[in-house]
Amino acid sequence: MVQVKQVQSKSELKKFVKFPFSIYKDSPYWVPPIINDEMETFNTDKNPVFQNAEASFFLAYKDGKIVGRVAAIINWLEVKEQNLKKMRFGWFDFTDDLEVSAALLEKVAEIGQEHQLAYMEGPVGFSNLDKVGVLIDGFDHIGTMITWYNHPYYQKHYEHHGFVKEKEYLENKFLFANADPKVFEKANLLIKKRYSLRELNFGNSKEIMPWVDKMFDLFNNSYSSLSSFVKITDVQKEYFKKKYISFINPEYIKFIVDSDDQLVAFAIVMPSFSQALQKANGKLFPTGVFHLLKAKKHSKDVIFYLIGIHPDYQNKGVTAIIFNEYYKTFKKRGVVNCIRTPELEENVAIRQMWKHFDPVTHKRRRTYKKSLS
Repeated sequence: MVQVKQVQSKSELKKFVKFPFSIYKDSPYWVPPIINDEMETFNTDKNPVFQNAEASFFLAYKDGKIVGRVAAIINWLEVKEQNLKKMRFGWFDFTDDLEVSAALLEKVAEIGQEHQLAYMEGPVGFSNLDKVGVLIDGFDHIGTMITWYNHPYYQKHYEHHGFVKEKEYLENKFLFANADPKVFEKANLLIKKRYSLRELNFGNSKEIMPWVDKMFDLFNNSYSSLSSFVKITDVQKEYFKKKYISFINPEYIKFIVDSDDQLVAFAIVMPSFSQALQKANGKLFPTGVFHLLKAKKHSKDVIFYLIGIHPDYQNKGVTAIIFNEYYKTFKKRGVVNCIRTPELEENVAIRQMWKHFDPVTHKRRRTYKKSLS
């Protein structure tokens, strides 16, 4: 018999965070999170997302052993401002036991029904900067620090319990050697001259900080038309600024401004920390931090985390400026593989942007939906 208990204490929350370590300990593809970082994500006093969201965390037990977990999430900005009566759920992991996954999903459904929400969707996080989607294809590729990895049997559980596909995400990669500078070098000069644009490159994190709020404003503006988008609030901007910006190589952040120094485009690329995180195995100390610092400096794989272009400049070739700057940076650093984060299947524009690089879709993931009525 499966028992589901709500997490009530810090020690139970740590068990929630550490559960995946037990079911993926032998996987060469799973990338463990930093345990303390995950704990902070779920800390209502530290993560500003809880100013507009709430979450309940559940652990499933069978024969006295933890066999599953799930976070039940309501984003009130989404529910009240966008009128999307959605019950979110994420951090959903379980052994291959249909009784376990059913019991956890029932807890999520109960909370959604209590709040008179219309449907539940997952796996998703609190916002658009969180991880998203259950992996349905590409299980033999290493994960990243910004995606969930899961066993192939997860998809069977969703569909067995009556969930249907809501959104599909594609993950693509290409060799840096595929980047032909002839494609964007000339366009780069033409676009800069035509629209009076210039690039901003950075030598250190201090130089970036004055631009970060503008970057998040542009992020909100760029992605607002996509389904399920939830804007980043001012408080969240400060949180992400302190937590992540100093962790990214400054030369991997590119901004494009107009003649009035107004931000019209940005891109953020991160070195791949996947193998470093596997070596760290959830802990920064005593040696984990050194693995991460080494990867930051020497990783030959990079992840295109975010690209945002002001709506007034979309489809005007601004990406040629961005590509030209990254080409120079990547060539200098000896980058080999370029990996893109999950992109909505419906986002045709983003795929068109990368078509000259001969990308390969190596992973697919989905969110699943079920009515609560």
